[in-house]
Order: sequence, then structure tokens, then C-alpha cells
Amino acid sequence: MSEGEHANDHADDMDETQPYSAAALGRPAPDPEPPPAYAPAPRYAPWTPPAAPSPTTPYSQQLPVPAPAYAPVPTYGRPMVPAPYGFDPVTGLPWSDKSRTTAGLLQLLLPLVGVCGVGRLYAGNIAIGLVQLLGFFFGAFLVLFLVGILVVPGIWIWTVVDGIVLLAAGGKDGSGRRLR
Repeated sequence: MSEGEHANDHADDMDETQPYSAAALGRPAPDPEPPPAYAPAPRYAPWTPPAAPSPTTPYSQQLPVPAPAYAPVPTYGRPMVPAPYGFDPVTGLPWSDKSRTTAGLLQLLLPLVGVCGVGRLYAGNIAIGLVQLLGFFFGAFLVLFLVGILVVPGIWIWTVVDGIVLLAAGGKDGSGRRLR
């Protein structure tokens, strides 16, 4: 045999991708890696078609129980209510959809033309607004009996001071939210 033929015999034993494979070195091949000790659980259960209704099972027990669509989002102390105008930074409660400027101006300016309590009615404080509105008209009626001379200025002053307080410090609407 020539030297070239002898080299071709060993070429079949060598793996060209790995120059020093176990077969080329004359060693036995290592055992393959053992399978993992556990198999990972599937993330979701496979879908199975619903069972056919049974005539002996009540209908309410045949309905599938729906899973929650999503996990609840943490609110970090804020109530889970819609707040289109944001949250009050001091209390963390949502702002009202009513404006304290509008409520204060209605409460302050309309008594000049003889209509009291409209700012409170706008803000949603129905009881205070009706007492001021109806009290002013009832006092105007009592002017005929001279008792209204004390009632009308009292309610008028109450309404004007209430308007100033609404403009300066704000207030709460009928739902208990602070006026924005």
C-alpha cells in the first residue's frame, strides 16, 4: 500500500466538523446528556371542547365558570373610580366634574338680581340650595307681614358669604368630591 491509500483509510474515521472527535482519537463516544429530572409544566391548559349537556344535571351547574380577564391593577391608596379630572393631591380622592369658580360666581352674583342658592344647586348640594332659594322667596312673601324684613337680608348675606367661601376655599359637590 502506498502512503496515499493509507491516508484515505483514516479519512473515513475523522469527522470533518470536529477535528479531534472521539472516533478520530479511537475512544468510545460519550453518553448523551441525560434528560432533565422534570418536565416544565405547560403555561396554559390545552383547550378541550365542552361536554354535552346532561338531562340529569341542573342547567346552572352545566355552565362553565369564566376565568377573570385580567389581574386587578394596584391603586396605591386611590379608589378604583373613574376620575376624568384627576385626583386631589392632598386627599387622593377624585376631583368633581363641577367647577368651584362657576359655583362661587353663581352663588355670589345671582343674589344681586334676587335669585339665591343657584351656585349650591349647580354644585349638587340640593338641600342648601333649596333652603336658600325658597327661603329668599318665602322671605320676600313675608315682607307683606313685616317679618320678611329680617329674613330676606339674612338669607341674602348667607348666600353672598357662601359664594365667597366657594370661590376662596372651594367646597364639595353632592357626591362629596372636592370642586375643581
